[in-house]
Amino acid sequence: MNKKLIFPTIFALSAALISGTNNFLTKIAVTAVKDPIVFTTFKNSIVAFLLLGIFLITKKWAEIKNASKKNITKLILIGVVGGSLPFALFFSGLTQTNAINASLIHKTLFLWVFIFAYPFLKERLSKLQILGATIIFAANFFIGGFTGFKFNTGEFMIIGATILWAIENIIAKKALQEFSSTTVAANRMILGSLILFAFLLARDGAAVFNLNLNESQWGWTILTSFLLFGFVSFWYGALKYAPATYVATLLVPATLVTNVLSAIFITKVFSLNDAISAALYVLGIILFVLFARKSSKSPMPAPNISSSAI
Repeated sequence: MNKKLIFPTIFALSAALISGTNNFLTKIAVTAVKDPIVFTTFKNSIVAFLLLGIFLITKKWAEIKNASKKNITKLILIGVVGGSLPFALFFSGLTQTNAINASLIHKTLFLWVFIFAYPFLKERLSKLQILGATIIFAANFFIGGFTGFKFNTGEFMIIGATILWAIENIIAKKALQEFSSTTVAANRMILGSLILFAFLLARDGAAVFNLNLNESQWGWTILTSFLLFGFVSFWYGALKYAPATYVATLLVPATLVTNVLSAIFITKVFSLNDAISAALYVLGIILFVLFARKSSKSPMPAPNISSSAI
């Protein structure tokens, strides 16, 4: 394994753990809040405030002040393509399908990243990495509770969100060559939240100012907000120092986390298929990580955890 990938690997797998947990809880949360756009707007805004505070404390504004128009454009695109529209699509779709189907669709993200990273980032994978990625993807189809795709509006909305997030990965990877992960993450959530608020104002201005959520609804919103904050932190920290295809693939095992939580709290059953799925995830990750190579032609900087952590 490339030693430069040790910390990005830890960050990416941590993001996967948080993502799987958040996906399970978010299905409950968005059902409780009822309006998915209001839910995701408030949730993202909480994360935006947290990141804004860190952005100001760490004095990262100088990066934006000295940035070129081209790099500023990248930040704007990240906020639009990654921080607003896909959230609205994903959480609206989540109300129309189950958490496992949503997680499976979302975890095709790495396939879309492969497609875009090859021409735009010149990223390559070793043959054994491709084998590992294939095993990880195959593990998804053994998960318990999956009864097949419905091909309904909700699933297509989640596919749309996933493709947009894949495009964001490509833009973010390029932006992270010029900016810290703190700056990119803060920009993504702040600009994205402002766009979501503008959408709410256009749809129903009164809804923005009517924060008539009960304690349970606020509790779910705050809990998923902190999980999203952790995900964004680890994800951008990993993406800063590792190829986009590498990070996207290591996010796939989040489905295993969602599946285990569903087995414990929903179905109350952990079947043989679940065990096979878990074993395939572990095998795939081992192959993918151990046989990782420098798959981007651009040099990867050595990780500086103090500057990359959010």
